[in-house]
Amino acid sequence: MKVKKFVAPTMPELMTKIRKELGADAVILNSKVVYQGGFLGFFKKKKIEVIAALDPQPIKPKKEAPRPSENKIKTEKFHLKSDEEKASNHVLDEIKDLKKWIQKNSVLQQPSFSATNQYLFDLLVEQEIKVEIAEEIISQIKENADDIDEVDILKSKKLVITELEKRLSKENFGGIRYDKKFVHLVGPTGVGKTTTIAKIAANSVLKDNKKVAFVTTDTYRIAAIDQLKTYSKILDIPLEIAYTLEDYDKARQKFKDYDLVLVDTAGRNFRDEKYINELGKIVDLNFDIDTYLVLSLTTRASDLEDIFAQFKNIPIKQLIFTKKDETNKYGPILNLCLTNDIGVAYITDGQDVPDDIKESSINTICKMIVGEFDE
Repeated sequence: MKVKKFVAPTMPELMTKIRKELGADAVILNSKVVYQGGFLGFFKKKKIEVIAALDPQPIKPKKEAPRPSENKIKTEKFHLKSDEEKASNHVLDEIKDLKKWIQKNSVLQQPSFSATNQYLFDLLVEQEIKVEIAEEIISQIKENADDIDEVDILKSKKLVITELEKRLSKENFGGIRYDKKFVHLVGPTGVGKTTTIAKIAANSVLKDNKKVAFVTTDTYRIAAIDQLKTYSKILDIPLEIAYTLEDYDKARQKFKDYDLVLVDTAGRNFRDEKYINELGKIVDLNFDIDTYLVLSLTTRASDLEDIFAQFKNIPIKQLIFTKKDETNKYGPILNLCLTNDIGVAYITDGQDVPDDIKESSINTICKMIVGEFDE
């Protein structure tokens, strides 16, 4: 099957191109409106994009030999039918695969936006914000500020930030407030929970003058225990290792007079349903605690959604995002916050303790998504 993409300003021009290159038997598989050309994202021209295909020529039966026997005729008909069925099935399989490819790769039909609003819509989608959320945001801006200067990008970005801030305003942002003594950090392996705990502890000790202790339940990795022991010695913070729920209860009693007890949990495969059950055997999830879910910004947006769903039975107070310095895609933060009605406590951007951690704010996250610009 021959498949080709055609682009032209009008459908008649497209049909002419298709007939010229593929012939009159070509079929149209998909069509959509696209915007091309322009300068710096402005003044793009509206065009139509079509994916067309040419079906293979039908298999012609071989010429019959003169006066074949009855058995030979039956045999030839059988083989011919078999070949035709194989060819037909092959074409059907090709069409199915092609449709799947088109559904996966074709851009959803976009609403009719002005050049400036289209630029902002593309910016949000490029940041991996869900298409439906990006469309809602730009449509709301269009409704509230329809008279905006078409080329005033600065003003437009400010309007996007204002809209994002409004949507995030009901969520809780900012770091630990010491209203709960015990703070647990949970999350998948490799996101940097142990280093994040050390950063929070260092800030609590050095900046807030708090009495802090460590508890680790990550007994699966000796390296994790050694790492936390190192931080414990440097910061002069006591550390207890909890192998069982009984060990955890003893540590809780031992540190009952401390201002903050940071609990490091084992990082496991988030797709393993046993992880939460095993966590509950070591940590009393019903105790009066705050639990923070630590996620890496380098994780795929779809996987972040799956990870959050895995922890849905645990009362997560806020999110903590790590590895900001290793990506430039921050839209998944917005997706998780708006979809799950949750805020963000911290964002980390390096390995240095305690410097590479910042309390989050709505404005900071909005500017991460839209981009920094001069006022």
